[in-house]
Amino acid sequence: MARFLGFLSFFLLAVGACRAALPADLYWNSVLPNTPMPSAISDAIRPDVMANMKTAATEAQVQEDPAAALFFIEKDLRPGARMTLHFTRTTSAATFLPRKAADSIPFSSAKLPAVLARLSIDPNSNKAQAMKKTLHECEEPAIDGETKLCATSLESMVEFSTSSLGTREVRALSTTVEKESTPKQEYTVASVQKVAGPTLVACHAENYEYAVFLCHTTDARAYTVSMVGRDGTKVEAVAACHADAAALSPKAFEVLKVKPGTVPVCHFLPQNDLVWGPNK
Repeated sequence: MARFLGFLSFFLLAVGACRAALPADLYWNSVLPNTPMPSAISDAIRPDVMANMKTAATEAQVQEDPAAALFFIEKDLRPGARMTLHFTRTTSAATFLPRKAADSIPFSSAKLPAVLARLSIDPNSNKAQAMKKTLHECEEPAIDGETKLCATSLESMVEFSTSSLGTREVRALSTTVEKESTPKQEYTVASVQKVAGPTLVACHAENYEYAVFLCHTTDARAYTVSMVGRDGTKVEAVAACHADAAALSPKAFEVLKVKPGTVPVCHFLPQNDLVWGPNK
């Protein structure tokens, strides 16, 4: 309770200090007037979503192993195809801080003890360990040909994505599931549409006390995939397909029993990840 009250007090102070700033919805509409806001972002800018937990994952629902993503071969992405899938979230719910507040908090492994104290987080807690891991991932150098940024605010994510793509005429896409806590089940693909590529920005939700997304450039094709589960659940999924084996986990090739670089390999995005691409 003390930890929660400490963070709540900090968050309220941050909001109070930033009253002059544009609210997130107004900022989005002013910078990206032609881009619908994806659910992965709308969930991360509304504190009521975090409080009510209407769309947030419980600890049991969080997909802790990114290598367990839902892999498939690009040629299998077609109407009528059937896939056994389990749509999950990669992190529990977290909300973006206003940019001024986020920028006021050190974001580095070296300053982690001070950050934990400021946010009233037990250094020996699972949350502290998750934050340590996130900082380590964010501080790892980008792979050859890639640029990356850990976005700690909506503004920093938008600026990185649009500057990397060289345009503000963009699409931002995330997977949307009609009902939370849907079980692993068979889905039938109703329609497939290529929406972006070959240059994309992918943003992955990280475990942190407030919303942090690891964003990076990647060469891939993105598709929106409409499907219906055996229990009637409708899903608007986003799939990314990579020809470059370096962009994928080795587990993808183990699961699919193919050799790296031989065929394009795809995966569906968890619900709180997203991809950005030019709106052509």
